[in-house]
Amino acid sequence: MKKKLMILGGSRYIIPVIKTAQVMGMHVITCDYLPDNIGHKYSDEYHNVSITDKEKVLELAKRLTIDGIVSFATDPGVVTAAYVAEKLGLPGCPYKSVEILQNKDKFRHFLSENKFNVPLAHGYSSKEDAKLGIKQFSFPVIVKPVDSAGSKGVSRVDNYEALDAALSEAFDHSLSGRVIIEEFLEKVGCSSDTDCFSVDNKLVFASFDCQYFDENSLNPYTPAGYSWPSDMPMSAQSELRSELQRLIKLLQLGTSIYNVETRFCTDGKPYIMEVSPRGGGNRLSEMLKYACGQDLIEANVRGALGMPIQELHDPVYKGAWAEYIIHSNKQGIFEKLIIDEEFAQKHVIECDIWVESGMQIGDFSGANAAIGTLVLSFKGIDEARSALQDIKRYVKVVVE
Repeated sequence: MKKKLMILGGSRYIIPVIKTAQVMGMHVITCDYLPDNIGHKYSDEYHNVSITDKEKVLELAKRLTIDGIVSFATDPGVVTAAYVAEKLGLPGCPYKSVEILQNKDKFRHFLSENKFNVPLAHGYSSKEDAKLGIKQFSFPVIVKPVDSAGSKGVSRVDNYEALDAALSEAFDHSLSGRVIIEEFLEKVGCSSDTDCFSVDNKLVFASFDCQYFDENSLNPYTPAGYSWPSDMPMSAQSELRSELQRLIKLLQLGTSIYNVETRFCTDGKPYIMEVSPRGGGNRLSEMLKYACGQDLIEANVRGALGMPIQELHDPVYKGAWAEYIIHSNKQGIFEKLIIDEEFAQKHVIECDIWVESGMQIGDFSGANAAIGTLVLSFKGIDEARSALQDIKRYVKVVVE
C-alpha cells in the first residue's frame, strides 16, 4: 500500500511537493474549498473541504487513513495540519506551539516573555481599543492582521490621521477579527524571508536572503524579489541562527520546515519577525535547491511521513541567485512579457509565466496577484542586488 500524504491548499506552489511525493511512491491527497485551484490537477485525489475547518479536515483524514499531513506555502492550513497530526498521532509540530507561531499577537508576546529581540507590539480586537492603545507608540507604526498571509492588510502608518483607514484594512483581512500594532523597525540593508529546517529540535539548515519590494506597487509590503546569499552582517546571521535554534527548542518543534522572516536594524540588533512551520510561498524552497543544492521539499515530505531525513547542512551558495516575482502595477489585459535579450542570455535560468495574452490581470496588491517568476543567476551578490533593484529596466509586463 502506498503511503498517503494530505496537502492542505491547492496553489501552484504545492505542485513541486506533489510531484516529489509521487516520485517517492506516495499517494497524494489535496483538499480545500476551491476545486479549480491548479494544484488539484496534479494530485491523486481531491476533496472539497475548507482547510480552516479543523474538525472537518480531521474527519476526512480519519476516513482516508492518511499517513502524513502538510500545509505548504499555505498559511490558513498550518494550524489545521498541526491539529490533525496531533489528534491522529502523526508527525508534526505541537499544536499549541503552532498556535503561537501563527498568531502575530501571541508570537510577539512569546518572544518578549523569553527575552528575544522584539519590537514593541500590542494586539487589539476593536478599532476603539487600538486608537486608545496607539498612545503607547511613536509614529511610524505597522498595522496588520494577527493571522493573514501574503502581506494582505499590512500598512505603515505615519500619523494618527491615517490610523483609521489602516485599521479598517487590517480588520478586513483578519480571520479572527484581531489586529496588531507594532513599532516600525528601520532595517539595515535588506530584510530576509527564506526557508529553514530542523530535525529532532536541531536547526540543521538556516538560510538568509535579501528581500525586495516594489515601492510603486499598490501594496509596497508584498515581496517582489529575493536574492541569495544575504547582505546581512555575518555576526547578525550567526546570532539569528542561535536564536532560531533556541526558539525551536523552547517550542519543541521537532522536525519541520519553516518560512522565516528576519531583519537587522539600525539599533544594531537582529530580529526574528515571523516563523511559520511551512514552506514559504514564491518558490523559496525551489530557489534554495537552485542556489545551494539542498532539497527542503523532499525533507518536508519525509518529515511529514516520519521517514528519515536526508543529510542537510547550512547552505553553501554557488555564485549568487535571485528570483523576480513577475507582476503588473496596473490592472488590465495582459499582452506580453518583454525580457531584454542580453539580460536573458546572461542571467535567466527559468521563466515561469502563469498567464496568457488576452487574460485579465490585477495590480500587485498581494502575493496572489503575481503572474509568474524568473529564476536568475549572477556571479556575485552585488550584481544580483543591482539587477533586482533596477529590474524593470530589463523586464517589462505589457498591459492594455
